[in-house]
Amino acid sequence: MAMKGFLTTHKGMEDIAATEVKELIGSESRIDESCIVFDIKSYEDLFILCYKSQSATGVYCLLSEFDCRDIFDDFGKDIGKIKFDEWLGKNVQFRVKCTRNYEDDTASADMESKLGEIIIDRIQKKYGYKQRVELENPDIIVFFYLTKKRCYMGIDFAGFDLSKRSYKISQHAADIKGTIAHSLIRLADYRKNEALLDVFSGSGTIPIEAALFSSNFPVRYFDREKFIFLKFEKFKKLDFNKLFRRLDKEISDDKLSIYNIDLSMKNINYAKKNSKIAGIDKKISFSRMDVEWLDTKFKKGKIDKIATKMPNSNGNELYNEFFYQAEFILNDKGKIVLIGNNESIGKYSSKYKFEISGQREIFSGKMKYEVFILTKQEKK
Repeated sequence: MAMKGFLTTHKGMEDIAATEVKELIGSESRIDESCIVFDIKSYEDLFILCYKSQSATGVYCLLSEFDCRDIFDDFGKDIGKIKFDEWLGKNVQFRVKCTRNYEDDTASADMESKLGEIIIDRIQKKYGYKQRVELENPDIIVFFYLTKKRCYMGIDFAGFDLSKRSYKISQHAADIKGTIAHSLIRLADYRKNEALLDVFSGSGTIPIEAALFSSNFPVRYFDREKFIFLKFEKFKKLDFNKLFRRLDKEISDDKLSIYNIDLSMKNINYAKKNSKIAGIDKKISFSRMDVEWLDTKFKKGKIDKIATKMPNSNGNELYNEFFYQAEFILNDKGKIVLIGNNESIGKYSSKYKFEISGQREIFSGKMKYEVFILTKQEKK
């Protein structure tokens, strides 16, 4: 039987995560809600995804998946197929973590406690010992991901929320997660030989994620020691430093054309600090500038891709100026990917001969982002 992994991501980003998995480990994925499942050649594939994935919120070794109406009853029926002794030795301390992509009256802590009791009972009956529990600093986390119809259960290889970025020391109030920023980069079809611009950079998240992606710089380069898989008894003989060194050789030194622009000097300083912590500050150009001056900085058609989150304030005047400037600086084959207001985008993009070629919703928890892909209308 083929070994499988699964990865959780934001709703609306599943195809982007599947593309990334294909690139990083060569596997095709089966897509579910906020989750993708894929074959792995070895556990190393999961180490690589933990280290390099910019779209994942979690990476797991799949132990079981089953249709689920009553999680406790259905898991009890399925549990006999799982070889817990491969992961939960007698002296291993574990905890259960459960995430659902729907609202339910059952508290997560209560659900985790009851699922943990089922696992402990099963191990005691089959292997003759009582599994030890440690909620704060476990050796292994048994993870359950539930949709309304299906449950995916496995071993958490990262041990923490991969959507959180350690480089985000300075943060703008309206900032987006690094995973969401990565989705904008991918929807723009950005390539490292292209000029990419973020006009309203805030804390610099979009340019930073673009620089990490295009230079093949592992997003977890500076916090690799946090991975829970380093503690697994199963891998105690593996030389992880050798693995990380091998992956780090893939980092590119190529010069990039990534432009981080914002009107606020405070935001520019935030972006500079964050990019330095991320290790890619030399890959990004920073400028304090109002959107109305873009045509003085960039020649006509200089920019290939624009990826940005529109500010919530200033309304229609800002959208009008943005698209006016974009028409000049963006080349005819270029793309704009932005988070913004549907009505304003529709009104002012067409005024400057842009058309909406794609649109989707991406969710971060209950926060919904409206994402738009725009291209220049073909000249007749």
